[in-house]
Amino acid sequence: MHQLTALSGAPDMRHFDRAFATTNRLRTEGTDHLLTAARAVGVRRFVAQSFAGWPFARTGGPVKTEEDPLDPTPPDTMRHTFGAIRYLEDAVTGADWIEGVVLRYGFFYGPGTSLGADGEHVESIRKRRFPLVGDGGGVWSFIQIDDAAQATVAAVERGRPGIYNIVDDDPAPLAQWLPAVASTIGAKPPRRLPRWLGRLLAGEPATAMMTEVRGASNAKAKRELGWRPSHASWREGFAQLAA
Repeated sequence: MHQLTALSGAPDMRHFDRAFATTNRLRTEGTDHLLTAARAVGVRRFVAQSFAGWPFARTGGPVKTEEDPLDPTPPDTMRHTFGAIRYLEDAVTGADWIEGVVLRYGFFYGPGTSLGADGEHVESIRKRRFPLVGDGGGVWSFIQIDDAAQATVAAVERGRPGIYNIVDDDPAPLAQWLPAVASTIGAKPPRRLPRWLGRLLAGEPATAMMTEVRGASNAKAKRELGWRPSHASWREGFAQLAA
């Protein structure tokens, strides 16, 4: 199981690739080393972490399946990170000598995450430092951290090789979920910024996430892994978190 990252705290969204540089090496060089080791010792199944939060093409419908294309033109400052994600997915699913499984997790929330009770993103929402940029039309797919763990166990034990979106049942645009979460945790409504100002202050990656990204469908994971999230929607999940 390859769940390696080097993430700590909120990333610098203006210098996205620089912030993810070590994680990208883990996704490329690290994946190669682990696959080589797995082959040497005769491993049958290889499960690796990927991400469903922003790599899909920012065109077409609001919710994407595993068969839908990824973004052909990611923002310039995300290109290395995007390439590392593609590299990991292709290396794992393209290894014909092993059962390669890639799990595209949604945005984590819950204990120990940035969207946990004491997480940095929740704190930003409380302090109104997490603005609603532009029309807030970027669609986010969430997954509660315990549900992500259960999906991972399912992927270790069953399911055909391939890629699976591990997300809840309720993809939602930023304009919907951010004010709802702020209200749930007792914070004031988020500030609103025009897109041009959001791009100036936070950079193009953050602006794209808030206005253009697409959500993900979990139908394949339900069907083939026999898994269902116990937190069907981020709405109930965040309500429990606030309580």
